[in-house]
Amino acid sequence: MRALVVYCHPKAGSFNAAIRDVVLDKLSDAGADVRLRDLYGEGFQPVLTDPEWTGYLDCPANRAPVDEHCTDIQWCDTLIFVYPTWWYGLPAMLKGWLDRVLLPDVAFLMPDGQNKTIRPGLGHITRLGVFTTCGASWWLTRLVGAPGRRQLVRGVGWLCARGHKTVFAAHYLMDSSTPASRARHLSRVADKMDRLIGRQTAQPQRTEAAE
Repeated sequence: MRALVVYCHPKAGSFNAAIRDVVLDKLSDAGADVRLRDLYGEGFQPVLTDPEWTGYLDCPANRAPVDEHCTDIQWCDTLIFVYPTWWYGLPAMLKGWLDRVLLPDVAFLMPDGQNKTIRPGLGHITRLGVFTTCGASWWLTRLVGAPGRRQLVRGVGWLCARGHKTVFAAHYLMDSSTPASRARHLSRVADKMDRLIGRQTAQPQRTEAAE
């Protein structure tokens, strides 16, 4: 297993960091090769510049500004995102990573003479994990449409291998979370990771709203 973990949170001691650590521990226990991209930690520049936009379709030159990230995407068979949900969606840092890294001829193929629409380019990715925290409640997030979840699970997921395995977990109402609710969520993340990796685990009793 070759796992790329894309982590996006500005605070070193955040609850998202604890989620990240559970993800990394489970991958390590499974003997996976792991690459971690800490977007804030490495000072990733999320803004798609004018030269990048102008050369967006110039493949493979389009990948030069973010070549190491593109190489990570093409290397992995397992892609995992850990991030906070802000305004029901992705942090600007993570959205910018998608804009700059998931490029034509890296993540998808542009229309051509035989194809009228874009086609998936991440067929080597067979596992997709999405782990987030939300200030809003489950019902309010769903009422708004959960755009962040949709963008990753459906949007990025559509680019991945057909029949790929997907797991998702969110801790809602983070602003009123408790040590107990956070502990339960870390246990849920561990369970989801076991399912993503392929381990069999006993199903615990759920005491919170379904995800």
